[in-house]
Parts: sequence; structure tokens; C-alpha cells
Amino acid sequence: MFRSVIVCFLLCAGFQLFAQPKPTNVDVCVYGGTSAGVIAAYTAAKMGKSVVLIEPGTRLGGLSSGGLGFTDIGNKYVVTGLARDFYRRIGQYYGKFEQWTFEPKVAEAIFLDYVKRGNFGVLYRIHSIGITKKDHHISKIVAIQEGPGSARIINISAKQYIDCSYEGDLMAKAGVSYTTGREANSVYNETVNGVELRTEHQFLNGIDPYKIPGKPESGLLWGISNEILAPAGSGDKKIQSYNFRVCLTNDPANRIEITRPDGYDSTHYELLLRVLEKKPAKDLGAFLKIDLMPNHKTDINNNGPFSTDMIGANYAYPDADYTTRNAIIKEHIDYTKGLLYFIGHDPRMPQHLREQMLKWGYPDDEYTSTDHFTPQMYVREARRMLGEYIMTEANCLRKEVVDDKIGMGAYNMDSHNAERLVVNGMVKNEGDVQLRGINPYPIAYRSITPKRAECDNLLVPVCLSASHMAYGSIRMEPVFMVLGQSAAVAACQAIDKRVGVQQIDIKQLQAELTDNPLVDHSVPEILVDDNDAENTVKTGQWKRGTNGGYGPSFLLDTSKVSAEIKFIPLIKHAGNYHIYVYCPKVSHSTSVTQLQIFDGQNMINKTINKNDIQVTGQTSGEWVSMGVSKFPAGKKAYVQISNHGADGAVLADAILFVPADKN
Repeated sequence: MFRSVIVCFLLCAGFQLFAQPKPTNVDVCVYGGTSAGVIAAYTAAKMGKSVVLIEPGTRLGGLSSGGLGFTDIGNKYVVTGLARDFYRRIGQYYGKFEQWTFEPKVAEAIFLDYVKRGNFGVLYRIHSIGITKKDHHISKIVAIQEGPGSARIINISAKQYIDCSYEGDLMAKAGVSYTTGREANSVYNETVNGVELRTEHQFLNGIDPYKIPGKPESGLLWGISNEILAPAGSGDKKIQSYNFRVCLTNDPANRIEITRPDGYDSTHYELLLRVLEKKPAKDLGAFLKIDLMPNHKTDINNNGPFSTDMIGANYAYPDADYTTRNAIIKEHIDYTKGLLYFIGHDPRMPQHLREQMLKWGYPDDEYTSTDHFTPQMYVREARRMLGEYIMTEANCLRKEVVDDKIGMGAYNMDSHNAERLVVNGMVKNEGDVQLRGINPYPIAYRSITPKRAECDNLLVPVCLSASHMAYGSIRMEPVFMVLGQSAAVAACQAIDKRVGVQQIDIKQLQAELTDNPLVDHSVPEILVDDNDAENTVKTGQWKRGTNGGYGPSFLLDTSKVSAEIKFIPLIKHAGNYHIYVYCPKVSHSTSVTQLQIFDGQNMINKTINKNDIQVTGQTSGEWVSMGVSKFPAGKKAYVQISNHGADGAVLADAILFVPADKN
């Protein structure tokens, strides 16, 4: 009966059915070819499991290959395992140790290389439409694979399933509990959830919301809701706004002109004119966050009260079917392309801004199969699972610390605006919250597991269990990759032990993630951080800073008293190690830092010149190479930082020892 319904649907939609192939039987099925999905599939494959990755679209990497090249990091300390390997591979491409800003095509190529090296199957254009489930165990996915004018039904049977989609479709189809929108503060005893009318990305007072200023009877300008502002901290089902991270170029040899899109309506952008009338702008940065990527390209994000966020247009998206979602995506594309065209061509825009905009265009060498515009909408938040444990504001602030850590978060508690409405006769945005100063905190394994009674062979590392505001901190691409790897290791252990995902040995999972971070049994790199009491020895008057370093803290010395700190690695495998020193950005730091490297026999003197440190992207600092040294096993070697000859603050944060020998 179920198959008959599918056939009827496809024929009515104009599809021609292929003959149904034999079912796909694998150990692990990963749904969603996001960055987390690719890493999860690669991890499971490297652990010896048969794997299939199924992707509704045609491009792998999600936002990480879809325009988000200005990586939201928070603190590089939390980027571990294969996530760190991804950014190291980005760095290798650009001739650096690691890099956090990159072109979309470079990221896509690296994700495709993970597929090649992992040797696992990928099925594109797959829409999950049904699940066979007995009691609390998924046995099969029944899916449609679409082609040009044709489609086929595929049965995918697996021992374990991992939902790495931004939407949580597999989770929802499996009958796992979830929520959408914003909780009231009272639900989890939070302070910044729910309705929040704040000052960031906000309209100045006095901007009129009506088509004819001062005349409510003329109607509201496009994009303004007629709803009434709800009480602060109250919950609702509104979804923080989506947009596209836009890759443009100002290289004439690679630039395609931004033309008038179909269905263009200049009235959609009237509010931008009123913003600029109230507060004139000297450049595009007043309303477009333009971050420069390599090779004359950009990652453009929302900025200001009226920008690329299409506020209020996505409420139906999380639970919508594919047809409705595609319509919402099309609306967002039209809005974004229309905005770019409006800025450069509408005669009411200030001339200097039009001239600046016309220097930019779509890159000819990006997104060649989708008219040079990213197919990946920035789905900042959709469904959120209600699983074994729910991450909340208390976790982000370390008021509650879990012991089943499988990754860490460190970004701001970040929510974009959820509605645009009239408040006291003026247009206002509501929902933007930027709670900064978040130090690294652990993410619970239980937050990616459903309740056991609902499903015992599904893991959800992207639409994980978290409140709206906690999710706003966790929802960063590097963290999703870390959680994707953790989910895959857990799935493999569940297969090997023949238990549900809720019953695996957490300590064993944590040990595997620590001891085999690249899933290839290579010798792991060694990090010695300033707060590692067992492996550091300090003399002098070091003070501890808590924001802006690598990890939870860094040490700082501004005294005239001699100060030194030794970073002593525990070398388990003797050999050559490449030494890197982490140098945070501090304006008053010394121009030259003195170091000594003791390899167990010889002392080597090194210096770091402040002017040689080039920090790019959203990062607190950079790793600086000190070359390669051969170290014996044990704790005989060390790196020492001192304040000798300093003319400013000396910083001591972290030392990294990366195996230089092939293993």
C-alpha cells in the first residue's frame, strides 16, 4: 500500500519511474551531506563500516562549501579531530598551517576528497519520504532519488542512522520528539530566550513603517508584520531569520554582472532607503557585512537593521515538505539577488554606494551548476531534538557542566532577528541576541541521542537537543563537524557491542576521540596549554586572562620581574615534531618574544616578532612555526617562553607538537 502511494505521487508529479534496484544494505546510513554529514560518513568508513551518505541536493559540505568561508570559531581550542583536519587542509591549499577563510570551491573539493579517501557511497537528489520502524528501532528508509524527468524508489537498510541535516528530517520521520521556535525563559530558567527587543541590528528610533509616512491607512511597507510585540522572554514558534552567505568578486576577469532578477520588486527594499536617510552610509559595510576571502572574493553576511536576512519569511520552513521549502528558498534567493541589484541600480540609492556595488559581481568560477549563486540557504535553526539531555544557557555559561563530553562549544549565544514589526509607531526588529564572553564548555553525548523509548539506532549531531539560545552558541560549522565525528564513532561502537546508542561506553567513546582523532591511527599531535598544571612550570608574576586566547585562558606578564614558563609535552612516540606557538592578538604585546626549545640534549634559542604574525578571520590569534625538533620519549623536552628583553606584555598560551614523521 505504501509503495502504491509513492508511485501514484510520482506519476502525478510527472516523474517516470525507473525499475526499483535491490535495497542498499549498509552498517551506517548518514542523512544530509552537510559538513557534519561528510565527516560522519568518512569517520564510519575509516572505522571499517560500510556507509552510504544520502544528500537531498547535489552539493556536499552544506554551508562550509556554500559561502560561509568566514568561519565562526569562537575559540580554536574546541575544533578537534577531523574538523581541525579540514581547516588544516584548507591551510595546505593556501600554503599555510591552517586557515579559516576560504573560497567555496576549495571547501567543496576537500569534502569530495574525504569521500574519495573514505571510499563510501553518496546518493544525491535523495528525498527521505518514509521510515520502517519496529518498536524503537529503524530498519529501513524508503526514499525517492530524483533525476531529470524521472525518479526511482530506493530502500536503504542500516544498523545505525545519523541525521546530519540542518532540518532534522530523518529524526522527524523516525517519530523522535522535537521542538521549533523559541522557548520562554521560564522553561529552562534562562535569561535571553524568547522574545527580545534589543539594540543590535536594530532600526534607529523614528523610522516610519508606513508606505506613506505618517499615514497608517496607507499600509505597512513590505517585510513588516502587523503582529503586536509580545512580552519580553515569552516563547513562540517564530524562527530566527535565514539568509545566504554571498560569494561575490571584484576581479574583472572573474566577475559576472549582477543583473535584474526575475520578479524583481523595488518596493521590497524601501526600508533600506529610510535607514540611509536617517543615517547616511559612507560605504556598503553599513548594511552588508563584507568579509574578504582569498582571490578577491567575499563572504557577505547580514549587517544592520535591513540587510540580507529575510526576517519573518521562514516560519513554515522547519516542518515544510520539499515543495514548500523550495518555494521558501526561491523567495530568499529572489530577495537577496534583488537586494544586490537594488543597491547598484536604483537611482534613489546614494551614487557613491551604487558605484561601490557595481564593482562586485558573481564569480564565474563558483557554483557553476547553479548560475554562480550558492544553492545552500543559511538555515540557522530549524528543528531541535528533545532527547536524553537538553543543552541550555546554564551549560553555555558553565553553571552546569556535563561529564559525557563529545565536543565543545565556545561561540556567543547568537540569535538573529525573528520578526520585524511596529513598536510605538516605529519599525523595529525583534529577536537578535548576542551574548558574548562564552568560554569553552562541554557538549553532552546525551544531547545527540533520542530518548531510548523513541529510537535506539539514531544519532542527531546537528539538530541536537538544545534550547533556542544554547543552540545559537553550538550551531557553528566546526562544532557540527566535531559532533558528526563523535556520532559516527558512537554508531560504530553501538554496532560492535550490539547495543543501542544510549548504552555505549562513554569513556570508551571519549578515549577513541582523543587517541585516534584522525581515525587513521596516526600519532596524535600533543597540545600543552597554559592551564595544564601537570605539564607546565611557571616562575614570575604571570596573570591569567580568560578571553581572547587558545582554550579557557592565557598567561600574561607585564612586570619587570623575571618570568618564565616551561611547556613540557609527554612524548609517547619518539621522533620529529613540528613545534607551533599560539600567539593571541593583544595590542600592547611585546615586539619580540624570546623562546628556548630543549630537545632533551640541546638548547635552541628562538624569537617571535610581533610584526610577523598575520591574524585573519574570526580567531583570537595564530599558530607560529618554530621549526622541527627531534624529541625522545618521555618528558625530557620542553619549550620555554620568557619575558627577557620584552618591551611590552609577554603572552604564554599554548604550544602544539605535531608529528612530522609519516606514521
